[in-house]
Amino acid sequence: MSSPAIDHDAIIAETVNWVEQAVIGLNLCPFAKAVHVKKQIRYVVSDADTPEALLAQLLEELEYLAETSPEKVDTTMLIHPNVLADFEDFNEFLDVADAALEDVELDGILQVASFHPHYQFADTHQNDIENYTNRSPYPTLHLLREDSVERAVEAFPEAGDIFEKNIETLRTLGHDGWDKLMKVK
Repeated sequence: MSSPAIDHDAIIAETVNWVEQAVIGLNLCPFAKAVHVKKQIRYVVSDADTPEALLAQLLEELEYLAETSPEKVDTTMLIHPNVLADFEDFNEFLDVADAALEDVELDGILQVASFHPHYQFADTHQNDIENYTNRSPYPTLHLLREDSVERAVEAFPEAGDIFEKNIETLRTLGHDGWDKLMKVK
């Protein structure tokens, strides 16, 4: 049985809204604005409905990113609304994603970051506001170039303080503020 058809454009629009309002708007990632403005973020919606199908597409996207000029595509958001909706399953899949990076010998060149609607850091409660630093509208694997991450960190001397600053920002914003921010514009 296949999953119902999904509206790729609507999913991308919702994800871009999250990037603009939360990631850039709240400065959760000080490196995101430059690649967004230069249109160097590739948004890919996966129709995968099994982890195996998602893994196959992840491998394709890793190869695509590795072979494409950073000036054209610096980073990829692989959005997968039909698979790994359960956060624990998603979290376990991250080990598979990291192993895939090694298998295709792209570890040290690319990395996979993770975002999920139910993201939960260890030792937190499900609704703790700090979890929202990594909460996206849909389960998303964010493919990054190691070189780009290194350059961004060099340009931002306090990179190690980003996480703590993000927690403070979200605690100040609160759940009501987050909900208002995430209303589709």
